[in-house]
Amino acid sequence: MAKSLLKPSQKSGMRPGSLVHVGTVSGSSSRMTVLDYDPENIEQAEFKSVDEILRYKKRDTITWVLVEGLANVDVIQSIGENFDIHDLVLEDILNTHQRPKFEEYDDHLFIVLKCLLPGKDRYSVAYEQISLLVLKNFVFVFKENTDALFAPLQQRIVNSRGRFRRLGSDYLTYTILDTVIDQNFIVLDALDETVTELEDSLLVMEPARDTLYRIQRLKKQIIDMRRHVSPVRELMAAMLRSESDLIDPKTHIYLRDVSDHVIRVIESIELYRDTLTGLLDIYLSSVNNKMNQIMKVLTVFASIFIPLTFITGIYGMNFESMPELHWKWAYPALWGVFATVTVVLLVYFKKKKWL
Repeated sequence: MAKSLLKPSQKSGMRPGSLVHVGTVSGSSSRMTVLDYDPENIEQAEFKSVDEILRYKKRDTITWVLVEGLANVDVIQSIGENFDIHDLVLEDILNTHQRPKFEEYDDHLFIVLKCLLPGKDRYSVAYEQISLLVLKNFVFVFKENTDALFAPLQQRIVNSRGRFRRLGSDYLTYTILDTVIDQNFIVLDALDETVTELEDSLLVMEPARDTLYRIQRLKKQIIDMRRHVSPVRELMAAMLRSESDLIDPKTHIYLRDVSDHVIRVIESIELYRDTLTGLLDIYLSSVNNKMNQIMKVLTVFASIFIPLTFITGIYGMNFESMPELHWKWAYPALWGVFATVTVVLLVYFKKKKWL
């Protein structure tokens, strides 16, 4: 059986619950960081094997296990076996193309959502799937990449001497969700600068040739962001409705705060989508206006030369009975007529404000 697949469609034909990593492989191995704490003590360590963290099951402490990198399926499988997690949940953890959702089980909760990260350039956004398993005294977090996303939160726990280390796994879950959602605001701030720059370039100066490409590329990113973030509102609503013993009613006030942040993110994304639609209309209007200006100038020149061409055509027939052909001053007079017609038409067009 393949250890890693790029697309969910490649799992076609496998039995439900097949533990196969689906997504981009960011590293050759998984890294497990354990942070175990209570009001008095705290312990932080990095382990290679799941067996090493089993000793924390006997303690009456809160244990946060951070698994970074999902290519090592054996680690995920071992966690499922030792903590009685269903294979379908483990399959969802390994499949990095999941839609954000919240699921309740008898002795644990399962949460999956997307974290927005800055892309390779200002017109792209990267996505990382974050999965959480919430047990009575354990919180497992599964990430695709090894980075410092949760480093400030870990340091906050280490330095905490108050409420944080006295509360349970549900409060830790809240802080993790809050960290992920707040990360989205960093991407939105960068996006706001890019959209503002595009808007200024359209309103202040003529749009460049690649402006349409930039608008369309950014609009595609906005659509992808909306697709990944919008379901989180439903996820938070489901958590607030949950009657699970794993979520203390006192934690609901904090979850509502995260829900408010999610709504702000979604509203910002909707605003940027509408703004980009407006910018696209402005761009098309600018191009059409420029084309209209060109066509107006060409039409004016054509209108001026039409009567001149008419006069030229008449005297180009060379009939013998045309007396003007034999006049001494006929040629200069004809140029005078040409000049007079041109000046009269230009004055008329100017008076009509067509020029």
